[in-house]
This record gives sequence, C-alpha cells and structure tokens, in this order.
Amino acid sequence: MIDDALVQVMDLKKTFPVRGGILSRTLAEVRAVDGVSFSVKQGKTLGLVGESGCGKTTVGRTLLRLTPTTSGRIIYRGADITNIKGRELRALRRNIQIVFQDPQSSLNPRLTVREIIAEPLRFTTDKSRKEANASVLDLLERVGLKPDHADRYPHEFSGGQRQRIGIARALASGPEFIVLDEPTSALDVSVQARLLNLLRKLQSEMGLAYLFISHDLSVIRYMCDEIAVMYLGRIVEQAPTNELFASPQHPYTQALLSAVPIPDPELKAKRIILTGDVPSPVNPPAACRFNPRCPRAQDVCRKVDPPLEEKKPGQLAACHFPGEATKWPVTQPGKAKVTDG
Repeated sequence: MIDDALVQVMDLKKTFPVRGGILSRTLAEVRAVDGVSFSVKQGKTLGLVGESGCGKTTVGRTLLRLTPTTSGRIIYRGADITNIKGRELRALRRNIQIVFQDPQSSLNPRLTVREIIAEPLRFTTDKSRKEANASVLDLLERVGLKPDHADRYPHEFSGGQRQRIGIARALASGPEFIVLDEPTSALDVSVQARLLNLLRKLQSEMGLAYLFISHDLSVIRYMCDEIAVMYLGRIVEQAPTNELFASPQHPYTQALLSAVPIPDPELKAKRIILTGDVPSPVNPPAACRFNPRCPRAQDVCRKVDPPLEEKKPGQLAACHFPGEATKWPVTQPGKAKVTDG
C-alpha cells in the first residue's frame, strides 16, 4: 500500500467470456486486463496510453465499478472498494467520476443541460431544488458555458460544448478523482487545446486527480505527470512523463514515441515500424506478450515473462533487454525496421 496514494490499483484482472454453441457455453476468455497495478496521487495525473484494444478503457470502467473485476484490488483513500455495493457504492460515486469519450452518446438527448447536470446532484447530495439549480449555473460558468445554455438540449451544441457539459456533470457531485476516457479524441485540434487547458485549470483550482486515457502521446505529454504504457492488457512501462519521453526503456514505448509527428518540416525522425498485428487477447503469446513483434526478442523472451521492475531510478519496464533504441538492432527479418520520415 502506497501511503500518499489517493487511488491504488493492485494486480487488476478482467476477463470476458467468449460464448458459442446452442447452449452458449464458455469457449474461451478474453484477457482484457491482466495484472495491472498503478497508483494516482491527489492533484496529479496518470496517463494510460496504448493501441486500441489494449485494455485502457476497461481499466477505467473497472476502476469506477461500472464493470466488475475478475480479481485484484482497488483501494481508495486506504479503503478497499473492489466489492462494495448498494449504499456504499452510491456514496463512492460522489468522489469518483468519469468523462466519456463521445459527448454525443454520453448525454441523454431527452434532457436539458440543466437536468443532465442536476441529475448527479439529486442522487449524491441532499441539496434542495434551488440549491441544485444554483450549482448547475455555477458549474456551467466554471466550464466556460453561459447560464442561458441550461435550458437547451445536447443536439443544440457543438462537440466541444457537449464535452464541457459532460465535464460539468462529472464535477457536479464534487469528486476528488476523475477518469478521463479519451475526452478529446472526437474533437478538432483547436477545440482539443481549449478543453485540455480547461481540464488543467480545473485540476489546479479543485485539487483533482485524473486518470487520463488516450492514444495521443502529444496530449498525454501535455496533461500527465506520469505515464503508464499498456500492451495487450498489461503495463509494459511506467515512468514520470519527462523521463519516459527522454529515455524510453521498452521497445514498444520506443516504437510509439517514434510515430509522434515532429512539428518541423526540416527535421526527419527515425521511425520504428513494427510488423504484424497485435496478438489476440484470447490467446496471447507465451512469456513476454510483445515478443512476436519485438526487434530485440531472444529465446528468453519466449520462455520467461519479464516482471515490471525498476530499470532506471523511478522508471519501470517489463523487458529482459531494456535500454535506448540505438543500442539494439532493429532490422531483424519479420520484426521491425527503421525508416526516415
């Protein structure tokens, strides 16, 4: 247990059954999350990054108890919330909230903005109708919307404005911790920037802790104090943001970072292009899950599962052969190649 952690996840696992046949028997299991551990401190942001299908969103939904865990523990302020139900779970909703990826589908089209934001107040607080209405107007102003927006419906707003409504709804109960599930991926770049600045401002003013889920490394770098890189249901590297971008230790992290565009047409980056597809989470590779695509893979990688352990001060990686990309060959046939571009 980490003493100063607001939220701590310990060896979290989540599997989904694959059913088939006339009797819908369980034929296999999808290991969506397979032994994930991390912690988030008060007022800090942990970024969770990886390819689509790696389990990022499942981690967030499981942490909020929207999806039940298969095994593992979720600790909030020192208390185990993994299996709480009923009144205890409802009380937890006051302190832990989520902003969903798609603001269009996450808002009820039949409710006005006033009703959408007031709904969590009705279920998690004892505020009167007058007090709730005052809180709604205050929250609208806080997220950059106007009081006269309160009586409009979601379809009357742009995507960025709808996401601001989603943020106001998440803030309504006064949470300490918010899961941000790719909150800007559906928005234009200029709208993204304004929304990210809003999230940072709210964090500074309210002391919020975020779990920021995204596949956009530029956004992750701007928002996060620490980053955890996921691959096929597991964290393969975790480090403070500056250290991870300056000296990534895992080959998968290096490949991800090499794909980030450089905003200078005169500079050419070395791209590490991984071959092959991400293996199926139903039947993941033995030992290191990255070994079929890894340019450094050796026999030990196919036999021994590397633990997530400290490779440099404060920097964890699950790799038998960590280190800078330039120290290792990346041109093995069928593994990966380096290109200029």
